Amino acid sequence: MAMLSYEQKYRVRGGTLVGGDLFDFWVGPFYVGFFGVTTAFFSLLGTLLILYGAALQGTFNIWLISIAPPDLAYGLALAPIKEGGLWQIITICAIGAFTSWALRQAEIARKLGMGLHIPVAFSFAILAYVTLVVVRPVLMGAWGHGFPYGIWSHLDWVSNVGYQYLHFHYNPAHMLGVTFFFTTTLALSLHASLVLAALNPGKGQAVKTAEHENTFYRDIIGYSIGTLGIHRLGLFAALSAGFWSAVCIVISGPFWTRGWPEWWGWWLNLPIWRQG
Repeated sequence: MAMLSYEQKYRVRGGTLVGGDLFDFWVGPFYVGFFGVTTAFFSLLGTLLILYGAALQGTFNIWLISIAPPDLAYGLALAPIKEGGLWQIITICAIGAFTSWALRQAEIARKLGMGLHIPVAFSFAILAYVTLVVVRPVLMGAWGHGFPYGIWSHLDWVSNVGYQYLHFHYNPAHMLGVTFFFTTTLALSLHASLVLAALNPGKGQAVKTAEHENTFYRDIIGYSIGTLGIHRLGLFAALSAGFWSAVCIVISGPFWTRGWPEWWGWWLNLPIWRQG
């Protein structure tokens, strides 16, 4: 009841971006809003189209379902439904659902008087997806360069792209993306373990405070970033991981067509490596 009483304070009209009061209501604990309706619409339509594609394929095995993009011969044109057009419509639905969800997050943040950090952060994930299925295919001149919607087929696509550019891990943007992914995991695991340790003291001992947490890291590594700082660091690392993952794939093909080890020729040709 305490949580319900707290929520009542914020269940007020206003803060909407589109639609005014038309969809400005809640269903149970969930805020609807105009963009909640569009999220549900695009999600439902996209899911039904995937099931339709599975029926055309002749299997409902979740591991084997695959909705492939159009053949490269179609270029950037619309393809027939059974020859990649289904993939194009599902892609539109996915972008519509993801964007609607981010805008719904923005409306909720406005109602709560919060900053827009959450929808902005989610937008980086949307950027990575749109880069894969729209930006890169457009730059390469064909929707067929997008990845198929399927578990095994998607993994095969990732593997094939890696082999196409030889050692993909030599891609400098890929290096940055992977580094930030692991940094995010490290930073937030350190933070979570510290909080759990502080909240679960020995039997008969009082729960520790933020000052104890800061002291722990000052004693271990000589510095503590602080309770707010660790969340800012985690956000920065996570957004950087998403950003550089988008960069690493968009430069592979449109801007670099050879194997990535060749790109490092400039490094090997630096004067410092020359002998004699």
